[in-house]
Amino acid sequence: MFKSWLSKNPYQLIATAAFVDLFILCIAWEWFISPLRPGGSWLILKAIPLLFAIPGLWKGNVYTMQWASMLILLYITEGLVRILETGANFWMAVLETTLGTVAFVCLLIYLKPIKARAKAAKKELAEAEKQA
Repeated sequence: MFKSWLSKNPYQLIATAAFVDLFILCIAWEWFISPLRPGGSWLILKAIPLLFAIPGLWKGNVYTMQWASMLILLYITEGLVRILETGANFWMAVLETTLGTVAFVCLLIYLKPIKARAKAAKKELAEAEKQA
């Protein structure tokens, strides 16, 4: 199992860890740390989309990483909006924004060379078709 960790790109690992941490944060925040209503709220359901992304991030699925990089922007936005609250909500929002930003940046760094290779291959194919 340790070998599989070593074979992964560090940005992939950090992004995956950030998604897992963000999932835990969302559950804890809306269930017992500072729910909108005592005893928890339906806002806990906001953590579910993160679960769909985590396996694909771990496997290095490029398609999953692309849509996850857009999904994470919703969590960053929520964190930025809720950062105006006070008490525990402020700190939870800071943590949510930080984890979301880390995940977003890591995904972009991981995907940049992959997208560049795909673009170069497409250009090369177009030139080969033009010459033929």
